Amino acid sequence: MPDLMDGVANFRRDVFPAKAGLFARLATEHRPATLFIGCSDARVVPELITQSEPGELFVIRTAGNLVPAHSPTADGTAASIEYAVSVLGVTDVIVCGHSGCGAMTALAEGHDLTGAPQVATWLRHADASLARAATAGPGEVAALVWANVSAQLRNLATHPSVARALAERRLTLHGWVFDIASGTVDRLETLDRTGV
Repeated sequence: MPDLMDGVANFRRDVFPAKAGLFARLATEHRPATLFIGCSDARVVPELITQSEPGELFVIRTAGNLVPAHSPTADGTAASIEYAVSVLGVTDVIVCGHSGCGAMTALAEGHDLTGAPQVATWLRHADASLARAATAGPGEVAALVWANVSAQLRNLATHPSVARALAERRLTLHGWVFDIASGTVDRLETLDRTGV
């Protein structure tokens, strides 16, 4: 924890003064153009990967970058998606998977998760991904990462706010996979305002 407080002090002393105007504007304005849904993995930092300034991304991070399909039960992920699309009016949503994902590795390799029942239940949101990636062979993490991004884009489109924005052609969905070792981002698919 002391290292984090040193970081806060460094931010306040060396970074904040150069961006004081930006933070003054952000204190009264919140208009990100993009919702970035990524993994909770500490190695995947959306603002660093995209070189975005504060205020440019609305970020949701979940284990395995999972997006539960819409259900009538309220949850934090669904509420954040609805807020970003319906209230903030984002025009783009990125679902970003990554190499070496612990959640996808656990699924691909069939890890015993009995000691982590909440994790096991959460990972059920990747059942469709696991089924689609099965043709790649057991233990194929990379194939599962790609299949999962695609499946989560489909889940995202089941949310009423997203479906409405897509139908009104004011939202584009993007699938990305970030390779940690090379720093590259590959695009999977795009569902855009034209319905393509």
